[in-house]
Formats: sequence, structure tokens, C-alpha cells
Amino acid sequence: MARGPKEERGSREESELVEKLVSINRVAKVVKGGRRFGFAALVVAGDGRGRVGFGTGKAREVPEAIRKATDQAKRTMIRVPLREGRTLHHDIAGHFGAGRVILRAAPIGTGIIAGGPMRAIFEALGVADVVAKSVGTANPHNMVKAAFDGLKRIEGPRLVAQRRGKRVSELIGRRDTPGVVEAPPEQREASHG
Repeated sequence: MARGPKEERGSREESELVEKLVSINRVAKVVKGGRRFGFAALVVAGDGRGRVGFGTGKAREVPEAIRKATDQAKRTMIRVPLREGRTLHHDIAGHFGAGRVILRAAPIGTGIIAGGPMRAIFEALGVADVVAKSVGTANPHNMVKAAFDGLKRIEGPRLVAQRRGKRVSELIGRRDTPGVVEAPPEQREASHG
């Protein structure tokens, strides 16, 4: 049976997704005959070009829990605007429960400076340069949800310009813009010292 173009595109997009297993937790339920074990998985999935999602899954077997979590991560993807396709547009803090994270844009060559769960998010998102700090909890579920809280609130210059009714070039001040006169270096040093 031949596949239609839509089906091929959907399978191609799914194969390009980056999937990262953040944590796996074994839980036990005590029953009459002993203990019954189950597994809970936390997975982050992204396309490496600005879309990322996370999901949780529970099952009696590890592969099934991971599959459920991955399916949920693919369904709940969000788009995050990136600057130059490599870093965030601005610094932001996110929180969820006791989890607090600080996400900061970074210059070229910095790399991903972040702890385990947040590193997985940025690798799946396609961010090359970022500095992230987790404050509070070390629980991976809360760290991931706090990071997503911050990522959802990141705004690109297009969105801000549209909301203010301006052009992007008006928002991003350029040094070579007419009317903006920069003081010579010796005057700048004198005013600071």
C-alpha cells in the first residue's frame, strides 16, 4: 500500500525528533503476594529547531513507560523563539512548585551550561549557547516544568514589535543609526571613573 505525502511527511518529522530520557523511577505497590513493580519515565523530545515538549508515562515495563512518555512529549510541544537559532532572546526565570530556574542567553562559544534535566531540554530544543541555574529543588519533574514555564514566556522581537505597533528595526537600536552619537572612548572612561 502506497503512503500519501502527508503520511510520509509525518513519519519524517517524527524520525528527526531528538528524544532524551530525563529520569526513570521504579515504584513498588505492596499487594497480598508481595511487591508489584512499575516504572515512571520522564522524557523530553524536540526537533532541534525551536520546538520542544516533555511527557511522563507509567507502565509495568520500562520500554512501555518510555513509549508513553515520548508520545505525550510529541503531543505537547511548544515553539520557543531563538536568537540566531542558537540562544534565547533574553534572560528569564521560571518556577513550578519548589522548582525555580534561571535561564540566561549566552554569547557564541559558551555551550550549554545546565544541569541534567535542563541540559536535555536545551539539546532537544537546539540551543547551542545558554546558561541555566536551578534554585530550590533537584526533583527532575519540577525542574523540567519550571524550565518550560520560563521558555513559554520568552518573546522574540517580532512579537514585541507587533504588540507595540512598531517595526523590529525600531526596537533593536543599532549603533550606526543616525542621530545616535557615541562618545569617544576617553570621554566614556572619564565619565565612569
